[in-house]
Amino acid sequence: MTTQNISRNLLETPWAILPTKMEAIIEMVTRYFTGEKLSAEEVQMRINGATRPSERTLGSVAVLPLFGTIVPRANLFTNASGATSAETFGKRFDELINDPSVGAIILDIDSPGGQVSGIEEVSKKIFEARGRKPVVAVANHLAASAAYWIATAADELVVTPSGEVGSVGVFAAHEDLSESMAKEGVKVTMISEGKYKTEGNPYEPLSEEAKAAIQERVSEVYDTFVKAVARNRGVKPADVRDGFGEGRVVGAKKAVQIGMADRVGTLDETIIRVQKGMPRKGMSADVDFRRRRMRLLENDGSVEP
Repeated sequence: MTTQNISRNLLETPWAILPTKMEAIIEMVTRYFTGEKLSAEEVQMRINGATRPSERTLGSVAVLPLFGTIVPRANLFTNASGATSAETFGKRFDELINDPSVGAIILDIDSPGGQVSGIEEVSKKIFEARGRKPVVAVANHLAASAAYWIATAADELVVTPSGEVGSVGVFAAHEDLSESMAKEGVKVTMISEGKYKTEGNPYEPLSEEAKAAIQERVSEVYDTFVKAVARNRGVKPADVRDGFGEGRVVGAKKAVQIGMADRVGTLDETIIRVQKGMPRKGMSADVDFRRRRMRLLENDGSVEP
């Protein structure tokens, strides 16, 4: 597989990720498929600037990491890029939500986002689990694009003081190799059946019709993204489209001010707060947490001890 093929295959699928991360991802995947094998820790450090945190349980509070680039399923790409599988993450969430020994779940998130496939399925899964037991997402220190899509589905979204959330947007890209190939004296002839079968191929300039088709797909995914965040945050789609950073990431304090998150706090502070807020004897977890959340939203953002 050539470097150009790797880059093209990655870029052509819709992504909900910080665009600045794509170059690092392509570099790591290219190195992997050209024979350079880096350890998982080295890959994660080069792309994310940190190594993947471990899942842990503190008393009856489970801390589930969502780290690095998110892709639909575990495959060679996850090995090459240190990515997280949305499918695997969703299955682990199911296990924790159904585990009677787990009283609350904290999602420890540090991710620039990823491919869009499978993200709404995970987000909706978490949203529909509301009321069964407390689920708190912590942007520690980044929940961008697809990661924000997932994070907003929790009962509460916390951002670390130096953290960022948002980047609500979707993109795809097309590589046109026709000019460079022409300079090398190479001409590719596409032979096919089906009107759109070779649409968007890299051996000729992108037609307006093909560009419109790609834009339609990107717009469709973006609309799903916006509606999901609006559902999760309890606001109108227009509020997300026009007021949640418009594709930019937003700092912690501003995110809380404009309704993108619920509070500023560290992961450790959140763990302690959730532990203190575990249901009192004789009261179910869902009833207790819902009452506490109502007080949180109705008052100044503080939680009763």
